[in-house]
Amino acid sequence: MSLTRRIDQARDAYRKQDRRASAAAHDPRRIARAADEEHGGAGDQYLGDLVYGGLDGVVTTFAVVSGVAGAALGSEVILILGLANLLADGFSMASGAYLSTKSEHEYYQREALRERWEIENFPEGERAELLELYQKRGYTREDAEALVEIQSRDPERWVKAMMVDELGMLPVERKPLTSAGATLAAFVLAGALPLLVYVVGLFRPIPDQTAFLSSVGLAALALFGLGAAKVFVTERNPIRSGLEMLAVGGLAAVVAYGVGAFLKGIAR
Repeated sequence: MSLTRRIDQARDAYRKQDRRASAAAHDPRRIARAADEEHGGAGDQYLGDLVYGGLDGVVTTFAVVSGVAGAALGSEVILILGLANLLADGFSMASGAYLSTKSEHEYYQREALRERWEIENFPEGERAELLELYQKRGYTREDAEALVEIQSRDPERWVKAMMVDELGMLPVERKPLTSAGATLAAFVLAGALPLLVYVVGLFRPIPDQTAFLSSVGLAALALFGLGAAKVFVTERNPIRSGLEMLAVGGLAAVVAYGVGAFLKGIAR
């Protein structure tokens, strides 16, 4: 059993107040086995990119579909604006994910270099800082000194201790390109669902009202499904999460449709 899976079981046992399941999740033998297995903390973060990228894709694309449908501009306009929005916003979100993750990496590395330099040049001062931090957390001076002595034996471990205990920073496991790719793929694939019926309409004529209602159904399914999938990130009730996302996406669509209907005369 991976460490991630064991943690998930422990969380589930806590929510249910199941002492037996909690005890099983905290079995020392299971913990030892989990520590030896490869686990995917970064994979969980990529899951967040996939879920939220997909949600943004569905909401923004369907808002375009609703706005154009409200203005009664026709299926061709919906398809043109929908695809343009899908690709442009998808690349924009992917670029944002790449730059954000890259900036986090660079900031962490810069602070780690600073801490390493300070340890090399002012070791006693760094020990004093760490000692003060441990004492503020409630350790006795004797225990705090023992912890400082242990952490400062190895320079790299010492740097990591300063990063976590002094700066509250953990290393960023996500890779910028992978994060951007996951966001782009989820945005485009999920965001394309409300446009599917209009693509089909290029080869087989579909009445505008039928196409719009079909798009509503596809968008609703995507919103509910992705909202429910958020539980892998947020640990919430899947039905409630799905319904909440459906409500938010539906509200965005209603607003867009209303704006399009209100300004319908301008396009004529």
